Amino acid sequence: MKIEKDQVTKIIKEYGILTVATMGTIVENYLFKFPNHFTFGGVTGIAVLLSGVLGGTPNTYAFIINILLFGLGFLVLGKSFGVKSIYVTLLFSVGLEAVQYIYPVSEPITTQPVLDWIFAFVITAVSSAVIFNLGASSGGTDIIALILKKYTNIKIGKALMIVDFVVVVSAFFIYGATVGCFSLAGYLAKAFFVDSVIESLNSYKYFTIISEDAEAICTFIQEKLNHSATIYTAEGAYAHRKKVVIMTVVNRNQAMRLRNFVRATEPDTFMMITNSSEIIGNGFQRFD
Repeated sequence: MKIEKDQVTKIIKEYGILTVATMGTIVENYLFKFPNHFTFGGVTGIAVLLSGVLGGTPNTYAFIINILLFGLGFLVLGKSFGVKSIYVTLLFSVGLEAVQYIYPVSEPITTQPVLDWIFAFVITAVSSAVIFNLGASSGGTDIIALILKKYTNIKIGKALMIVDFVVVVSAFFIYGATVGCFSLAGYLAKAFFVDSVIESLNSYKYFTIISEDAEAICTFIQEKLNHSATIYTAEGAYAHRKKVVIMTVVNRNQAMRLRNFVRATEPDTFMMITNSSEIIGNGFQRFD
């Protein structure tokens, strides 16, 4: 089957972004979380706890657990596991194990744990959001969730939240109150921040424009913004004059151009501009 050039470009772009985001998760774990024993849940959190109880490095425990879960997920889920998730899981697992030999770190890279916590939290939230937004996962407990979803009626979201919470609370007993509080704060902050980042990545502007002459505006949307629009006729409730309602969705940069064009073309045009983080359809998200 022949793959078109734009499809190849899209694939390269997506995997490039996934690579950068995955490298971000490796950096934040290795440089900021592991040396400070922070745990925000998940496999890396379990790895931090195991290193505190059994000795050794969190990198190795995370590598072993992720590879075992990856093998289990691949056997049980097969193709539904997803090529992107396979790529991210292997890159993360191998990269996290390899980095300790390339650049050994045995203690926090700064003397300010709050600064380390901020970088750990921000990088992990942004990287996770980017990976999720591209329809992939970094493996770990996500694999367990997919397996449970396939064979049981367990509410996966709640189950994983409970597991992660138990992992975070365990840090109090293994590493003390200070590390435990940092870990709990990171766990709670990440839970809210990831959704915010995903919404920001998917942020679009939904325009409802009420115009008396829609041709110029529709031409601008099609030719300059490379988007389409939906139009329908309406009638004003006060003057009973015929109007044309234009509906379209554009990104944030295009929204500024469209708003300025409408204002310059028809200064009295009525516009409603609404934020939207989930647009499904041709040119936007698909039901993959």
